[in-house]
Amino acid sequence: MSSRRSFLSRVSAVTAGAFGIQSIFHELHAAGVQQAFQLLDAEHPEYDAANEAFWSYFQQAYTVNPNIINLNNGGVSPAPRVVQEALRRYNDLANEGPTYYMWRIMDQGREPLRAKLAGLGGCDPEEVAINRNATEALNTIIFGLPLQKGDEVLGTLQDYPNMIQAWRQRQLRDGIVYKQISFDFPLEDDDAMVRKFEEAMTPRTKVVHLTHIINWVGQILPVRKIADMAHRRGAEVIIDGAHSFGLLDFRIPDLGGDYFGTSLHKFLSAPIGSGMLWVKKEKIEKIWPLVCNDKPNSGDIRKFETLGTRSFCIEQAIGEAINFHESIGAKRKEERIRYLKDYWARKAMQIPRVRLHTSLKPAYSCSIAGVSIDGMKPEELEQKMFSKFKIHSVGINWENIHCVRITPHVYTRLQDLDRLVMALDQIATGKV
Repeated sequence: MSSRRSFLSRVSAVTAGAFGIQSIFHELHAAGVQQAFQLLDAEHPEYDAANEAFWSYFQQAYTVNPNIINLNNGGVSPAPRVVQEALRRYNDLANEGPTYYMWRIMDQGREPLRAKLAGLGGCDPEEVAINRNATEALNTIIFGLPLQKGDEVLGTLQDYPNMIQAWRQRQLRDGIVYKQISFDFPLEDDDAMVRKFEEAMTPRTKVVHLTHIINWVGQILPVRKIADMAHRRGAEVIIDGAHSFGLLDFRIPDLGGDYFGTSLHKFLSAPIGSGMLWVKKEKIEKIWPLVCNDKPNSGDIRKFETLGTRSFCIEQAIGEAINFHESIGAKRKEERIRYLKDYWARKAMQIPRVRLHTSLKPAYSCSIAGVSIDGMKPEELEQKMFSKFKIHSVGINWENIHCVRITPHVYTRLQDLDRLVMALDQIATGKV
């Protein structure tokens, strides 16, 4: 009983800290979250990920179409109802008098939001800029770094296309040398991955570009180990955290990078078109803003937010997404989503002709996994799963990766994943 009382007091502290009395989350979910937490087993927290009664509450907080099983959350995740409601209210307010409510009222909310994002990322608010997505955040660094002709940048063939194209554009414009190594995933050997990056570096390597979670198949890279090696060799490190922020439980500085960019409309479930840039404080001054600023060489992180007119409504609704995320708990959320991936993947691996392209070890994957059926093109499998079973996914054909990407989220139900396994079985055995 003492343990139970202690557990419930911690729950009360968490929910009190996750949302203020004035928040929309408090208005819609305060009582429900308290009740949901009482369904957890205080003596056995390792069972939290499989506690369906607890997770059903958070599943109901989303408004996803029940006629489509959405397993493409690696692209864009839906926002829970509380975030949609916040966005609607802010949009209604803005349209009552845009130049007044946007510039004089909502714009004043950026500093508290910056502090909330910094708290979530375990970093200094003066290192956080709010923008629209990971592409914008990372392009700010890619085009803002003071590189010279002949300087080398090292990335991989499996990085996100927009980042690859940005580096190639910089190569065409400024004469830098952009080099890419390639991996055959899944991999479960940190030393081998670090060694491959190190072997490709030269004395002219100035930047190493790392993707925390490879978006195609969900491979988690040992970014801290690679970053430490790169720093010993005199290079700076950019980390693409588009698919890790809001999913994995980590502090941004602990990754060991100098720069970090992410989208907030993936696993954080913030409004579509929201993102964040983190720059180590001592690096801010030397990075040129992607868009003009009156003090481009200042050390103020806000110089990266001079975007002109943008949606203040989207920005402010991010706060409710953070409230929702923190009410669950970062580690608990990570373990639940990993549990969902393992739930379907372990069953699918037993089906003849079905092949998994992602490790099931916790250190190397969480939500995203790639799957294929021998003798079938990814686009064919994707189309058949949707036309016959209404399962929405995405076919991947990128460099040496050919599979269908499956990405559950906290709202995904086990019966939906059972349907996925059934679909793979029927397609693989020729029943449909």
